[in-house]
Amino acid sequence: MNTPATPPSRWQRWRSRLLTVALVLAVFLGVQAWQTRAVPAVLDLNQPVQWLGRDGSSHSGSLAQALAAARLVHPDAGTRPVALYLWAEWCPICRGMEGSVTRLGQDWPLLTVAMQSGPAAQVLRYQQQRGLPWLSVIDARGTLAQALGYRSVPAFAVIDTDGRLRFATVGFTTGAGMRLRLWLAHWF
Repeated sequence: MNTPATPPSRWQRWRSRLLTVALVLAVFLGVQAWQTRAVPAVLDLNQPVQWLGRDGSSHSGSLAQALAAARLVHPDAGTRPVALYLWAEWCPICRGMEGSVTRLGQDWPLLTVAMQSGPAAQVLRYQQQRGLPWLSVIDARGTLAQALGYRSVPAFAVIDTDGRLRFATVGFTTGAGMRLRLWLAHWF
């Protein structure tokens, strides 16, 4: 004769859920670590770049100069980290993040990299059509993204005041997640 199985206790159910969450988190963090394995700790700020200003003006200089231009937007930006966002006009996830990135740029210094999105005129046209007031480095061939250790978009990192890349991620990142990373880099 079969006796009915006793249902799991509340603790057993919670333990099972916690183990599932821990497993999902471990897989997520492992994938992020693998995707960002080539991201250097320190930027080569002497790399020559071309960028579009927030007003659409075209500039050439070093990555350090582009970062300085991004910091000019905010009065206390010299002491604040810069959000680095890599995107592409052909990337549907990037389009979904445009609003969050634009709002982030209102509160934090922001430098974007238009990876494999064409020459400056094409990137400018796209940004104007989409209403994106971003300072964007033009990376038509993806060479800067590769030098930064990224092979896909969207990607996000924080450049601290010492020029170090921190909290590098690939894939969708929420606005709150970006802000949290910037806050952590600012205070720690």
